[in-house]
Amino acid sequence: MRRRLAVVYVSLLVVACLGLALPLCGAIAAGNTADMIMDRSNDTVRFASMAGPALESGETEALRSELDAYDSLYEIRAAVVDQNGDIVVSSRPDFATDNPETAELVRAGLAGNRAGADDVRWPWDERPLIVVEPIARSGEVIGAVVTVSPTGALRQATIGQWGIISGGVLVILASGIAAAGPLTRWVLRPVRDLDQATRSISEGDLTTRVRVESGPPELRDLGESFNRMAETITTLLQRQRAFVSYAGHQVRNPLAALRLRVDGLAAHLDDSGADDHRLALDEADRLTRICDTLLSLAGSGSAPQPPVPVDVRAIAELRVAAWAPVAGRAGATLACCGTSSAAAYCPDGTLDQVLDVLIDNALKFGGAGVRIAVHVRPPADGRVVVHVVDDGPGLTEEQLADAAQPFWRSTDSSGADGQGLGLSIVSTLLQAHGGDLRLTRADPHGIDARVRVPAAEGAGEPHTSDDQSSA
Repeated sequence: MRRRLAVVYVSLLVVACLGLALPLCGAIAAGNTADMIMDRSNDTVRFASMAGPALESGETEALRSELDAYDSLYEIRAAVVDQNGDIVVSSRPDFATDNPETAELVRAGLAGNRAGADDVRWPWDERPLIVVEPIARSGEVIGAVVTVSPTGALRQATIGQWGIISGGVLVILASGIAAAGPLTRWVLRPVRDLDQATRSISEGDLTTRVRVESGPPELRDLGESFNRMAETITTLLQRQRAFVSYAGHQVRNPLAALRLRVDGLAAHLDDSGADDHRLALDEADRLTRICDTLLSLAGSGSAPQPPVPVDVRAIAELRVAAWAPVAGRAGATLACCGTSSAAAYCPDGTLDQVLDVLIDNALKFGGAGVRIAVHVRPPADGRVVVHVVDDGPGLTEEQLADAAQPFWRSTDSSGADGQGLGLSIVSTLLQAHGGDLRLTRADPHGIDARVRVPAAEGAGEPHTSDDQSSA
């Protein structure tokens, strides 16, 4: 942008200088030509006043001497012609009036008109300057005086003045080009500060602000508006973190007490309830980890956990087992199938939350007797893919495209619990760690939720198991 601004500035400066210099050069050439024509016209008038009596009396020696002295002093040829256009006396023997330009001006002079060059003599125009003055006696034109002046001195003077103007233009251009750097830096300093502040804020430094002490007024106003926006965003984020912190803290304490009570039930259970008791404790521990994650996120403002290798098949089996009682009460069939082992790379607990949301949605909206399959595919192309497929009524293509938007709910789900945030949270969690969620129609009906997560380094191609864990 700085280069573009400098180019525009220099271009405008060049156009402005040329727009002033060219008309000024033309005016100088025209003025020098007019001065020379006026000077030669005065000399020609003087010779015409002397030539009148000489032509009447026939005594032209004094007139010849005057013309010779004038030619010798100024190197300007002069001649006197009679009514027929014939030369009566001239300063040089080779003086001729038969060239077209001179002949035309002589005819105009003999017609009683003062004639002379009326065009500008430019430095590249080497034609001489011709001036003709009629000689009148008693109201009758009896001849004319012709002067032919070389224009070399005139052109040299014009070139010299043009050189001065060109030098001035070059000095102005050099000064303007030298000032282009500081000027563009001054103009763009608020933009550069705005870019740096935006980058710092995007990297998590919410205390960064734009300096508004220098620069054009419009950009200073932009900087002030940016600072107000940053203050608003910082306030909103602080409130959001405070809410997450309070919510996580308030939920964690009752959850800890609940786990103690569930743990205390072990003494009152027989062997048939041991598995359910263990699952209940695992769920309580998982919810505690989620609360700890929320508290860590609220405190640091960044991802609280680094990605770690996880066994996708093991997580899928655990989540199917955890949801099996819910599926049984709903009359649904829930199964886990696919590869026996698949190592992925994501933060601990992320895939658990993703599968919980997808299984919960399938049970909630799939209808009575829905069949749900969690299919884990082997790692391929650096990804592990998990499909959560149900044979419920499904959604249209347009609805599937909008389903991951926050607070979106189908028109057919108005009576179901929820706020339309589950799929949005799932999509955000996956994208934050290099994964993604895609919803498509299952065959022949239902929804196929495809989850992709990065495969752990060195993950091979495990064999595909036909065994299913189901409920």
